[in-house]
Amino acid sequence: MAERKLTVLIPEDLLERAQQATGAGITETLRQGLRLVAAGETYRRVAKLRGQVKFSVDLGRLRDDR
Repeated sequence: MAERKLTVLIPEDLLERAQQATGAGITETLRQGLRLVAAGETYRRVAKLRGQVKFSVDLGRLRDDR
């Protein structure tokens, strides 16, 4: 996986709060934040499908499968 080195200006309090939330260092905290931003678009597309996807579930069959 190719990586890029970046220089960014981030408000100190925002970075500190984010690191407290992740319990990780700067690099991993930024990676997690970028993953969440990237996943947000997928979440928005799935949310638009709400109520449009039809499926049926046989609860008895699911329970028997345990």
